[in-house]
Amino acid sequence: MRTVRAVDANREFSSVLKRVSQGEEFLVISRGKPVATISPVKKANASQLAARNLLLDRLRSQEPTGVRNWTRDELYERS
Repeated sequence: MRTVRAVDANREFSSVLKRVSQGEEFLVISRGKPVATISPVKKANASQLAARNLLLDRLRSQEPTGVRNWTRDELYERS
């Protein structure tokens, strides 16, 4: 993981993003302390995708639970 100062990351953001898209990760520091990481998006693996699809299929197959007899205001009303 490469370290970059926040001011440099800001100044060279396009360059940082290009390098991230190629797989590189950055640790952003501000005033000598780590504040963020910039890294490529992690792809979902096959088991995560399968679990997501099973959940969506189950939700689509369920019958509606009935008539909504409450308002949004009632839902967030505090006692």
